[in-house]
Amino acid sequence: MVINLKEKLINEYVNRMTINDVNKFALQNGINLKDEELNLIFNYIKNDWRTICFGNPRGILDDLKNKLDCNSYSKIENLY
Repeated sequence: MVINLKEKLINEYVNRMTINDVNKFALQNGINLKDEELNLIFNYIKNDWRTICFGNPRGILDDLKNKLDCNSYSKIENLY
C-alpha cells in the first residue's frame, strides 16, 4: 500500500496522539465529554482516521450520534 505524504503525516500525528490531546481539543471547542464518550471518540480516531479523513464517515457519525450527548454530537458534527 502506497501512502502519500499527507497520509503519512496524519498517521504519525495520530500515532502520537493521546486521549488527553483529544480531551483538550474538545474542551477548547466547548465540548465537555464524559469518560466513556472520550474513550469512544479516541478509539475511532486511532482506528478509523483514514475513513474519517478520506472516506465516508457516515457510519461512524451515526454510531456517535447514538452514543453521545446531543449537544456534544452537534458540536462535533459542526467541527467535522
